[in-house]
Amino acid sequence: MSNVSLTSAIPMLLKAVPRSRNFEAVLLFWVAGIHAFALAQIQLAVNLEMSADLLVYWAPPTISAWLLHYVLRKHAVNADGLLLPLAFLLNGLGIAMIYRLDLAEITNGGPDLFAERQVWLSCFAMLIAAVVVRFVKNPLVLRRFPYLAGAAAVVLLALPAAPVIGRTLNGATLWIGVGDLTFQPGEIAKILLAIFFAGYLASRKGSLSEIGSRVLGMRVPGAKDLGPILLFWIASIGVLVLQRDLGTSILYFGLFLVMIYTATGRGFYVGIGMVMMITGALVASRVFDYVAARFDSWLDPFSQANYSAAGGSYQLVQGLFGMAHGDVIGAGLGSGFPQLIPLAESDFIFAAMGEELGMAGVFAILAIYLLIVYRGLRISNTNQDDFSKLLALGLAFVIGLQVFVVSGGVMGLLPLTGLTTPFLAAGGSSLLANWAIIALLLVLSDSSLRRSAA
Repeated sequence: MSNVSLTSAIPMLLKAVPRSRNFEAVLLFWVAGIHAFALAQIQLAVNLEMSADLLVYWAPPTISAWLLHYVLRKHAVNADGLLLPLAFLLNGLGIAMIYRLDLAEITNGGPDLFAERQVWLSCFAMLIAAVVVRFVKNPLVLRRFPYLAGAAAVVLLALPAAPVIGRTLNGATLWIGVGDLTFQPGEIAKILLAIFFAGYLASRKGSLSEIGSRVLGMRVPGAKDLGPILLFWIASIGVLVLQRDLGTSILYFGLFLVMIYTATGRGFYVGIGMVMMITGALVASRVFDYVAARFDSWLDPFSQANYSAAGGSYQLVQGLFGMAHGDVIGAGLGSGFPQLIPLAESDFIFAAMGEELGMAGVFAILAIYLLIVYRGLRISNTNQDDFSKLLALGLAFVIGLQVFVVSGGVMGLLPLTGLTTPFLAAGGSSLLANWAIIALLLVLSDSSLRRSAA
């Protein structure tokens, strides 16, 4: 009898073991080792010796990642086991590259500009992610407040245009600031917009999918159904006009198009949306000088006029030369000249990575992003309710589109934008928003498995 009881208890014990969390722990060990190796390689290449300073840039983010892992073990046992290690790997590579750029500045007699700040901002962002996992146990709670999330997003987007607190940096009005502290509210707005779109489209899915009247042999939705797409087209153009930022307007409008297509399955929305987006961009390139300059620098970066112009193609060309110097396998961490690229620690950190890690390293980084997006889409597919499906898809798409626009701009495939590379680039706003996205995806994955097991 006791043998039978013991035999029946074994599957229950195995089922109680959080296998995804154990797998996550093993991956975190590997990622921490990669992070330490990158920092050591940089110190040896630049300073020709290793020092205890390495621990300043390695220990705090590693401890923070393990703290988030502990919170997942306690409060989200069934959460996806790959998202945290993948995001931490990118975050650690970003810290290492920013540290490498700071060492080049220190060698030339300059200050340590960004690396230590990035370390503590990363720790704070992971702490916020842990808070999200701890207190947002049921993502369906967010479905109750779609319009509140939408209103908050609008307020955040409008804040940079407000007097006193609004800041214009590098030609874009995207920041608010008090004293020396600055913050980019649009990074948080993209999460709130994803929540709003998910809630709105989940509740209006039926009406938006209804067949409208026939025009020129094609079924066209009614005016009330076209209203939302017109509204967000106008809003995206408004961001472009008022904040002088092409990338953010593309991100917001692209997010809406993907989510409305997923909710309705109607390609009409995507078709008309793409026409409106391209039309708006072309008109803006003829009406607004700063947009026209971006297009000119993109189409002909090696022109002397564009290369020498203020805000012209100098940065793009330097990035292209840097990546060309990296060739296939890269110059090696600490052995290139990424400090010659303007804003290499933020807007052009992808080019800096390309120089020192080469094409192989760039492909590896893009593969990591692809895995994050894939896990987000997988989480979307495993959820049963429309809201969770749309929210997971929207959050994954935000990261995917942002990486596509940034990397495409750095490589000369697209016009340059004001977006940053998620997890890699220096900046607290971007880190906070992207770690919050990871936290929400972890909560959505845990909730899906708990509900399917119930």
